[in-house]
Amino acid sequence: MKLFHLADLHLGKRVNGISMLEDQAYILKEVIMQVDIKKPEAVLLCGDIYDKPVPPEEAIHLFDQFLRDLSRRGVSTFVIAGNHDSAERLSFGSSLMEQANVYIADVFQGAPQPIRVQDHFGYVNVYMLPYLRPAMVRAVYPDAEINSYQDAVEHVIREMNIDSKERNVLMAHQFVAGSATSDSEDLSVGGIDQISSTVFDVFDYTALGHLHRPQRAGAETIRYSGTPLKYSFSEKNDVKGMTIVELQKKGRAIRVSQYELKPLRDLREIRGTYNDITARPNYAGTNTNDYVHIVLTDEHEIPDVMNKLRTIYPNIMSLEYDNARTRENQVIDEAAHVDDKTPAELFEELYELQNNAAMTEDQKAYVKQVMETIWEEHA
Repeated sequence: MKLFHLADLHLGKRVNGISMLEDQAYILKEVIMQVDIKKPEAVLLCGDIYDKPVPPEEAIHLFDQFLRDLSRRGVSTFVIAGNHDSAERLSFGSSLMEQANVYIADVFQGAPQPIRVQDHFGYVNVYMLPYLRPAMVRAVYPDAEINSYQDAVEHVIREMNIDSKERNVLMAHQFVAGSATSDSEDLSVGGIDQISSTVFDVFDYTALGHLHRPQRAGAETIRYSGTPLKYSFSEKNDVKGMTIVELQKKGRAIRVSQYELKPLRDLREIRGTYNDITARPNYAGTNTNDYVHIVLTDEHEIPDVMNKLRTIYPNIMSLEYDNARTRENQVIDEAAHVDDKTPAELFEELYELQNNAAMTEDQKAYVKQVMETIWEEHA
């Protein structure tokens, strides 16, 4: 059985104030194209379908279209809620959607029962476990000792009574300890939501969501697919896409591969002087419509630089300078021998500490003139 494992679509997300909906619609069409080519039996969507519990109308329509496209192709689609989703809203109408082979996990009410999907090797049991917090599990199992995320997930998996003689797949949305994170994730302070990957050992494959970098989480068969798009510049070097899983007969090796999805616009960083970055030979042949973070290495600030750069890079998201002034992280200590220095001399020292550069003669003359005017007015 071939599975497409995706997660963290974050439909409706804005990055640096820019809506990603057009890019998300494009990438979902790319997924559908690969469904037509590779013919998976099932698609697993492992949480954070939306970026907010109450998503914008356009994001809802986009996900609705995606589910319809999958259903029309006869693909079984499995959906769980992540920490960004409202499980109640996401699962609305789920019993009706099952008629179209779309299975959406309900609000957590106890250990989930598997959905059984058949191929020529037999049945595969798909367990859908939405994002869990300890309080959610304690509410269902008040007599259990649930003090941590680890306790919560372990207890629920024990309650599943997994038949190890059959092929079992788990969908979950949790933070596995030791996994690599990025800046676009919403994680608990201090890592209190981390769990060990060993809780998933009973499953033939565990499809995870929550972390945005594609990676294994312990065993090769416990994996994060990562986001299909880059959502922060900390991910600029990541290869985004989906995980393709091929389940063989029980006991045989599972084939796992990462498929790269090409975005409408990449998210990347450009570094150099203003003249280098705006020289046609250096940007000709590149996608200047990409979302870019520009790092200027000029020693002096360029007037109206953002508007100038947008004539080449219309989707510039952010800009910073990296030069002698910004690299020098000097601490301004209490000034020595204050009484022996003129106000102009003290101002010069402050300027140099803040800017890592001495004042020019014109600047000194201007400051001296301003200070003399102030003294005269208050004399």
